[in-house]
Amino acid sequence: QVQLVESGGGLVQAGGSLRLSCAASGGIFSIAAIGWYRQAPGKQRELVAVLTSSGTTNSADSVKGRFTISRDNAKNTVYLQMNSLQPEDTAVYYCRYTSRQYDTWGQGTQVTVSS
Repeated sequence: QVQLVESGGGLVQAGGSLRLSCAASGGIFSIAAIGWYRQAPGKQRELVAVLTSSGTTNSADSVKGRFTISRDNAKNTVYLQMNSLQPEDTAVYYCRYTSRQYDTWGQGTQVTVSS
């Protein structure tokens, strides 16, 4: 059973930065794709960025140039560095672990960007 714990959310002013962390346990971290998703009130959950086991990344157009996803396999942790945050980035951010055996979501962490 894979478990994910997100951290790093909070309240920040527009133009500020936050770094989210997603720590995984219970699975083989290095073979999994790890993604960050977000869900704003009244909206569907959407992909923010994903990083595959081979190092390929994919991110939403709305965050390109501002958000960076990275992973530390030794720490079983994936990070989302978020710069130049805007009020429209306000959402609950979730990480997702995907492998052949598991498809697991974390509990989410709130990011609020004030204008």
